[in-house]
Amino acid sequence: MAEPIVEQQVTQEDFPRDRRGFWQPPGGTAPPSPLYSWPPRPLAVLKWLYRYLFPWNLIYMSIATVTWVYWQPALSRCVTFQWDWMLEMFVRNEIMLVVITSAWHIRLWSQKNQGMSYKFTADWMAVGNRKFLGGSQLGENVLWTLVSGVTWTGYEIVMMWAYANDMLPYVDPRQEPIYFGIVLCSIAMWRQLHFYWAHRITHWPPLYKLAHYLHHKNINIGPWSGLSMHPVEHVIYFSCILLHWVLPSHPIHVLMNAQHAAFAPSQGHVGFEKLALPGKISVGAGNYFHQLHHRYFECNYGSPDVPFDKWFGSQHDGSSEAHAVMREKRKSIHRITAETD
Repeated sequence: MAEPIVEQQVTQEDFPRDRRGFWQPPGGTAPPSPLYSWPPRPLAVLKWLYRYLFPWNLIYMSIATVTWVYWQPALSRCVTFQWDWMLEMFVRNEIMLVVITSAWHIRLWSQKNQGMSYKFTADWMAVGNRKFLGGSQLGENVLWTLVSGVTWTGYEIVMMWAYANDMLPYVDPRQEPIYFGIVLCSIAMWRQLHFYWAHRITHWPPLYKLAHYLHHKNINIGPWSGLSMHPVEHVIYFSCILLHWVLPSHPIHVLMNAQHAAFAPSQGHVGFEKLALPGKISVGAGNYFHQLHHRYFECNYGSPDVPFDKWFGSQHDGSSEAHAVMREKRKSIHRITAETD
């Protein structure tokens, strides 16, 4: 997850780049969540909960709620599949996706408002690189990101149709406000749990060659890289929404789940650890844990908050020790492969 909402700004000079131009946050990646510590650490859990909710997940929950209240076709219109309400949802989703992703990109990558401060790499978007369509990394990223809106909206359309026809387990927030709030606050955690396994599956060689390779063309990542995926991967990635077929939920929960999956990648791939603000303060922004995955491919498939990588031995915290362990594993895999061929 992102760092606490407000922190004292740290200058780039305090933590200089290495010879490859890489910058690492002090301490490397975030530590694993204290939720899984034994013996329990209640004070650490409370601090983690603050970071988990504020500011970004609270913002995403607010966006989902406002969307439901002001920009969602009434369920009475969703009883049958009709182009009017389905197209309305698609256009809404595309507008929101473009606005949110562009806000990150314009400030940090186009206008370069904070220069290289907190930037993980010394590079900008690739231009004239033939591995990208038209030689433009940004152009290809924008194209595949906008395609994701089709899959995302498709899932939402089916869910709203199912709610309208009383096919899903429904919870009324007026009757069960505590349960409603717990589910809403837990969706981001569910997303991380789902993401690890959905992501791990796409590293299965056949699926990687078919689809996931496209996302990994982006080694130096930016906001538009987050959803730059093959349509097959979009289907797998957005399947997190299917949770609500079995979990009693409200359409706001569906919107939160879907929108978190759509909007969080631009933040997670923003390429900067923090967003610098006036007054020498900063807000947590990028995801260094996932940045390392794009750099090295064979580590950090999930997130520290659901520490599957720690449990399964694929965690890289940015340290030289972790890098040596990863390189040794690669050598072992290559040796085994050579012996079996």
